[in-house]
Amino acid sequence: MRNNSFLQPIKTSGTLKNRTVELITDAILSGKIQPGERLNESQLARDLHVSRAPIREALQQLQEQSLIVNIPRRGMFVVTLDDEDIQKVNSLRVVLEAEALRLARKNLTPQREKRLEQLLEQMETAEPTPTKLSARFDFEFHRTIWSYSGNEYLEKVLTSLTLPLFAHSVRTLLRSDKLRMVLDSHRPLYDFIRGNTDRTAEEIMLAHLSVRYHEPQKFSSMAQANA
Repeated sequence: MRNNSFLQPIKTSGTLKNRTVELITDAILSGKIQPGERLNESQLARDLHVSRAPIREALQQLQEQSLIVNIPRRGMFVVTLDDEDIQKVNSLRVVLEAEALRLARKNLTPQREKRLEQLLEQMETAEPTPTKLSARFDFEFHRTIWSYSGNEYLEKVLTSLTLPLFAHSVRTLLRSDKLRMVLDSHRPLYDFIRGNTDRTAEEIMLAHLSVRYHEPQKFSSMAQANA
């Protein structure tokens, strides 16, 4: 953990644990806390102006969400992924997020459609420069779709599955042209939810993930079918 404070004290409503989880997660997704970095309870407590109890509870929840890992006799660390880990995670995303897309389309309301459009415009109008904020925009768009599925267990599984992946992305900032392609690759997901495409949800997800990742379907039955 860095010695300088980079987190703002908690001043908003809500339980201390939940706010602590949100702030630490945001710090990881924004790159303020890097993959592989050790999380120090005392430093986090000082940064957030809280006792160590909500910090400890928050770190336990983040461990359950697979965003951090507890290494015996060493402490808590932000998870790191290798290339095979990334392919395995994405192979599951193709299947699970395809189901989330179908459910979000079924449950779509004018208000939800407007919210997705706002998030999409935020990404598409963002400056195409390598920035750690892109991971946060990306994750928020996907998480909103999952929340519209109406299945809190599916949302929970996808959150735990993908948080490490989005955190890892801050280590691999893309060139401006590649980042522009990644940010723009979300509109087909939006079009599917609105019913404006004949492509399957799996095809949409595979095309979306393939913009950034190499062989995202490698550890799925889709890869076997195309072999």
